[in-house]
Amino acid sequence: MHSSAQKRFLAFNLISIVALFALILAGGVVRGTGSGMGCPDWPKCFDQYIPPTEVTQLPNDYQAKYVARRVVKNERFAKTLAWLGYPEMAYRISNDPSILQPEEFNAAKTWTEYINRLVGAFYGVLLLVCLFFSFTYLKSYPRIFLLTFFNVLLVVFQAWLGSIVVSTNLLSWVVTVHMLLALVILAISIYTYFCARFLVGSSLQSPKGEKGIDKLKLIAIVTLLITTVQIALGTEVREQIDAIAAAMNNLNRADWVAMIGVKFNLHRDLALLALLATGFMFSMIRRRYMVSEMPFKWATAVVIIIGIQVFTGLVLSYFALPWLTQILHVLLACLLFGGQFYLMLLVGRKKVDRQIWE
Repeated sequence: MHSSAQKRFLAFNLISIVALFALILAGGVVRGTGSGMGCPDWPKCFDQYIPPTEVTQLPNDYQAKYVARRVVKNERFAKTLAWLGYPEMAYRISNDPSILQPEEFNAAKTWTEYINRLVGAFYGVLLLVCLFFSFTYLKSYPRIFLLTFFNVLLVVFQAWLGSIVVSTNLLSWVVTVHMLLALVILAISIYTYFCARFLVGSSLQSPKGEKGIDKLKLIAIVTLLITTVQIALGTEVREQIDAIAAAMNNLNRADWVAMIGVKFNLHRDLALLALLATGFMFSMIRRRYMVSEMPFKWATAVVIIIGIQVFTGLVLSYFALPWLTQILHVLLACLLFGGQFYLMLLVGRKKVDRQIWE
């Protein structure tokens, strides 16, 4: 039985996971609508906690002011990269001419980015609440507290990285790292939830002694890795699409996919590989678990998600990249990652202990 404090941790942890998916969705809307530069400064927006709706509400000389701030921030970032051993990358950031080009004010884009930031702040508060309630595990299962604390640090770093994304005008590799770090944060939240719900006070042990479970867990890990690489490639594909769109002044949208090249082909092929691996894993789980058991239910959900994910990929490829489908594609990718990660944790447990999952 869980104590009241443990139940509160479980509840807020679960809510924070849902909020993180909402944040990913909001980020997808920002990317899909091109609103990433809707707020030129961070954490405020046009030096205001409540952003403007009209040009008349903007600070005087706002464009020159925010370009100057951006240059200073980028110089600091470039010096850090040079110190870390990436002088060429630092040079490109310091000499990027696009940094000197101010964004025109657009109220819709400004508020889209602002809402994204509000969702992010809400998630941060939830994670702090989780940290507070995780103190209850400090003696019995300190891993939960330590990972939750580490996740808070990661979210702080993610927020800083978000400011770099803004100041560098959506620098491609920074956007990719930003996405992958979101997956790490998601994985830690899911893992702490799993530990708090199933491992604290239970007799669950390593599954090494049970025939077949090691193979199933290995397949689950491989499938998760394929999905992770596929998501990273998908982020890079999107970055190439942004570059192509800018070069073509957002014209001839139907031709963009054909211009991407090798990364798109690899992204597509990995999607098919992930689909096959998921199908194989589902067949193994179907033989091992009953329909009423959680691993089977989660495996079914993962199969449905990846099926819809592949369908949205086909829509993007053959119907000129509709932006609503782009948003759904990103959200489904993260849902798929989360579902596969949780399923990996479930199938790694001994069959004799599965009754605690109900």
